[in-house]
Amino acid sequence: MRLATVLVFLAASTSAAAEDPAAALASIRPEALRSHVRFLADDLLEGRDTASRGHEIAARFVAAQFEELGLEPSGGGGSYLQRVPLKQARILERGTFFLLNVPGRSPRSLVLGKDFVALPSLLYEHADVLARAVYVGHGISAPEMHHDDYEGVDVRGKVVVILFGAPPTFPNDQRAYYSSTELKNKEAAARGAVAILSLIPPEEETRRSFARLASNRDRVSMAWIEGGLPAGVPAGLRARVALSRVVGEEFFEGTRLTADEAFRAAGEGRTGSLELQATVHLHVESRGGVAESPNVLGVLKGSDPELSKECVVLSAHLDHLGIGAPRNGHAIYHGAYDNASGVAGMMEIARALATTLPRPRRSILFAAFTGEEKGLLGSDYFAHHPTVPLSAVVADLNMDMFLTLYPVKDIVAFGAEHSSLGPLTGEMAARLGLEVSPDPSPQEVIFIRSDHYAFVKQGIPSLMLSCGLKTTDPTIDSAKLFRNWMATVYHSPQDDMTQPMDFESAARIARLYLLVALGVANDPQRPSWNEGDFFGGRFAH
Repeated sequence: MRLATVLVFLAASTSAAAEDPAAALASIRPEALRSHVRFLADDLLEGRDTASRGHEIAARFVAAQFEELGLEPSGGGGSYLQRVPLKQARILERGTFFLLNVPGRSPRSLVLGKDFVALPSLLYEHADVLARAVYVGHGISAPEMHHDDYEGVDVRGKVVVILFGAPPTFPNDQRAYYSSTELKNKEAAARGAVAILSLIPPEEETRRSFARLASNRDRVSMAWIEGGLPAGVPAGLRARVALSRVVGEEFFEGTRLTADEAFRAAGEGRTGSLELQATVHLHVESRGGVAESPNVLGVLKGSDPELSKECVVLSAHLDHLGIGAPRNGHAIYHGAYDNASGVAGMMEIARALATTLPRPRRSILFAAFTGEEKGLLGSDYFAHHPTVPLSAVVADLNMDMFLTLYPVKDIVAFGAEHSSLGPLTGEMAARLGLEVSPDPSPQEVIFIRSDHYAFVKQGIPSLMLSCGLKTTDPTIDSAKLFRNWMATVYHSPQDDMTQPMDFESAARIARLYLLVALGVANDPQRPSWNEGDFFGGRFAH
């Protein structure tokens, strides 16, 4: 459907979801999106790494845009910037070692980057572990699924070997929830394990590979600080390590299972722990310090005297990966799609709503979060230290990566199936001539991997839109382009302005976000979780 046709249709609409948004829709221009992305992905910003100079420049740019639009500063103290205190650490390769002793084999020293990748510790500069290893499947305890990988085994004082991800046999919601690394770390620590050794099962290799982990082994780990300590970091775990497939196979020698048999059983959802014969002596040297990095927060005040006390959050993460291992001769990880595109969309929606009347009934909080790539840090910090009452937040609409490699025909609405945001999104997408398709890759557990999940964990209905695999150009194999990008460009320096970027499609997605935001902001009723929803039942207060 052509934009002019959509605008005429919408102007005639009397739906409470959108009071004549034609002017606002028309003001979202592809050229404006391109200009924002071009600046945010420029070499000058050096990949916008969390707590870096480049990220600070990006944050001040966004804050200046908010100020120019007349948004109210919401970072605290009359500022648009909410400073997030961070603990950070980096591995010292010198002094870090891993000795593996398997009966029947000579003890051997594993090679960092070839055989294992150690994550830096945010708690211990000198982490030393000497212990027996125990295999515990995916490291998940899910009573409602009658699944407990720790059943019948005592892991106190031991090293646990676990698989990335969650059983493919789990329903999508439970698979997403239980694949959380944070959840697995807490489970292992609560049971007394002293270290985690992770293996990548075959079904997870398209999402992550040991080679990619190894190439980024010098990256900094971070957590926001609460009471002087890194938040969410279990004190009992002294080390976390990823193992190569070859080394993983050695751990199963002398037991009743091979590594492949263990992978196959786990893939079929069969639980069960296994005492391994291997003993490890692991020493991890970490060095770090403290830093800070800002969230950027601005509020468009609503027009209704009562509903304006509530707000809809439109969020996008501003950070990317900074400077890292060179690929194809480039070391700056620009993050043009990930996530300069989402920030650009958020800023243009802010412009559209701030410069067209009437204003929505509820207030809208625009949030550019830091630290998403480090583990959803900025959004999680905001969720624990909100600058507006969290009880007043009715929904989060999160913008992460407008991957418009081709003219887009459909969108995927992550989270739509969980709440009343789903039907609203479907209605608004239809008005713009966009189809809504199901998640084409549920194994990627996208729903827990971006900033909206910090709001979900606070019981707030949330949504994230992404382009689908359909295109309006029949000459393009859009699914192939998408999958190739994910395999070769995602989280690489090649995510820059030289790649295909259809900004007209990006503008259509931004317009859809605007319509959904207006629908939520103008509806007298708050969004609600669907009855019996897994996430609503677990987190709603």
